[in-house]
Parts: sequence; structure tokens; C-alpha cells
Amino acid sequence: MNRRLTPVLRYARLEVRRTLRDAGYVITSVAVPLAMYLLFTNLGAGDDAADKADYARYAMIGMAAYGALGAALGIGTGVAEDKGRGWLRQLRVTPLTPLQVVAGRALTASVVVLPALVTVLGAGAAVNGVRLAAWQWVAVAGLLWVGTVPFTLLGLGNGYALSAQATGVVSMASMMGLSVIGGLWIPPQVFPRWLAAVSRWTPTRRFGDLGWSVLDHRGPGLGTVVVLGGWLLVFAGYAVVAYRRGARTA
Repeated sequence: MNRRLTPVLRYARLEVRRTLRDAGYVITSVAVPLAMYLLFTNLGAGDDAADKADYARYAMIGMAAYGALGAALGIGTGVAEDKGRGWLRQLRVTPLTPLQVVAGRALTASVVVLPALVTVLGAGAAVNGVRLAAWQWVAVAGLLWVGTVPFTLLGLGNGYALSAQATGVVSMASMMGLSVIGGLWIPPQVFPRWLAAVSRWTPTRRFGDLGWSVLDHRGPGLGTVVVLGGWLLVFAGYAVVAYRRGARTA
């Protein structure tokens, strides 16, 4: 078992280091969500102290989810770039099997989403004075961390199916569009009725619900689990098909 796991961990460690040194990752997944959170909460809230506190809590979850979403989708850009450079072909002469390579990429994503989450959650507490019980902080971080899995699969699928340039464009469009429609930027309570109905079926809305439900002192509802689980299966199927096609041409 260790002989199978050790190469995956070494490969993941290499990819984590590469990602954390990437300026694009730092800007898109950490700096921009943090700046947007501080901007929205200090310029976009009303004068009422209670309203500002509620908005700071709500936006903290939304921007943390937004940053983690970008980090998870961004894993696909690295896959597409490696595919274009021939790095995936080089990996075939290593002890790593194709499935171990995919597992290493998924493990990498599970690590690189953490700075995006921790940075925004930390700003909520340190800058905007968000106060939660200890179990709520742990639950919010843990649920959002687990909730990035479907988006990691979507990113991997994009990386294997598309070129590096196309992956970057598609991932950015997905990140922006899903974030807006899913209510990560703007509370869905202010959406028109038709858009609110659409929003409830998006993976990002249910992703945000993982954290927002904790603020309300309850766990994720059955609808959240079912919808997010459904998208998990869809993105997993897409990733498998894209991997099989991409592996033949890499």
C-alpha cells in the first residue's frame, strides 16, 4: 500500500509547490477574493451595525467559496499546460500510473484550496470582527473544503478535454458565471424570481449553502446534499470521459 501511496504523495507535493509559486494562482484564488471581500463589506453594506455584521458574515462565506472555487478549477489549467508541453507523456516513464497522476492532481487541489479559504475566513475574524463559535469555524472550513471536490473534477475534466488556452477561458467563465448565479457575490434573496429558481439548482449555490447553513446553527439540508451530489456525479463522469480521451492524445 505504501509503495502505491508514496509516489502519489511525492507527485502531489511537487504540484503543490508549483501551484503555490504561481503568481496567477495567488492573484486569482487568494488576493482577488480577499480584496473583493474587504471592498464589498466596507463599501457595500448599509449604516446599520447589525446589517453590516450580518453582511460581513454572509459575504465571508461567499468570498471564501469563490476563492476555493477558483483554486479547484485552476487545477485544470495546470493539467492542460502539462499536456501541451508533453509532461504527461514524460510521466509515463515514471513509476506513476495514469490513475496515480489523476489522484495526485486531486490531492494537490485539496491542498491549494486551503489558502483561499483560510485567508478570507481570517479576514472576516481579524478585519470585520466576525464572531462565531469554535465549532462553527471548524464546520465552515471543513464543509467548504469538502465541497470543492465537484469543482476539482470539473477542472480536471476541462484540463484533459481542452487546450491550455481554452481551459483557462472556460474555467474563468465558469468561475465568474457560477459565482454570480450561485449567489456567492450577490445574495440570491435579491434575485428576480426566475433567477432565484435557477440559482437553487446550481452547484455554487449549494456550495455556499454548506457554509451559510452553519451560520444559521444548522447543517446542510437534504436539498443541498442531493443537488451537490448530483453535480458531483455529472462532473465525475465528465472528468472520466475527458481523461480517457485526453490520455490517448497526450
